[in-house]
Amino acid sequence: MTKTNKIALAALVLALASTGFAQEAVVTTVNPNGGLIAVGAGLALGLGAIGTGLAQGPIGAAAAGVTAENPGRLGLMLLWFAIPETLVIFGLVGFFILSGRI
Repeated sequence: MTKTNKIALAALVLALASTGFAQEAVVTTVNPNGGLIAVGAGLALGLGAIGTGLAQGPIGAAAAGVTAENPGRLGLMLLWFAIPETLVIFGLVGFFILSGRI
């Protein structure tokens, strides 16, 4: 038995043995709309990330072309490249606001 197999076997035994010591779950009040809020939070973050990716692709290509022709415009091109990133930041803020309501 190799050393890697021994480590994997020990980790498996530890994982299975630790389930026997699990405590009972504490029942708390649950928001009946928690599932819909979670879906909304996921959509806020996911769609913001998709929109940013779709926006930064062409902007990055154009910024690389402009910078290749005129290296002095690198700062301006980095600014234009960073502007769509605010979509993800807004989505992340919405995610945390909605996650606090679950």
